[in-house]
Amino acid sequence: MKNGVYSLLKAKFLIDDDAVKNWRFIVFIIILAIVMIANTQRFEQKVFKIVELTNQVKELRSEFVDRRSELMKLKMESTVSEKMVEKQIFPSTVPPVKIKVKKEEEKSFFKKIWQ
Repeated sequence: MKNGVYSLLKAKFLIDDDAVKNWRFIVFIIILAIVMIANTQRFEQKVFKIVELTNQVKELRSEFVDRRSELMKLKMESTVSEKMVEKQIFPSTVPPVKIKVKKEEEKSFFKKIWQ
């Protein structure tokens, strides 16, 4: 057992006759470690990108809500009438009148057009 530990510490397995097998395995392990490190790096970059995009979505959603509430305020009749007063356009004092068309008049009107 003592010789086994000493040979391991002196790295005799790298210079023996069958060292080619050991070197191949060591190179394979190194390449595998590099691939794992690169994969972890790509994963972390994607996580950071997801966090960034999530924050952007939250900001855009809050901006949307602000704009929508501002638009609702601008569409109110009181706001529109205030803006029109500046241009000297006032609301009508006479209520609108609904115009009704009788079906007979409508039929005769279309007959005249098609003739």
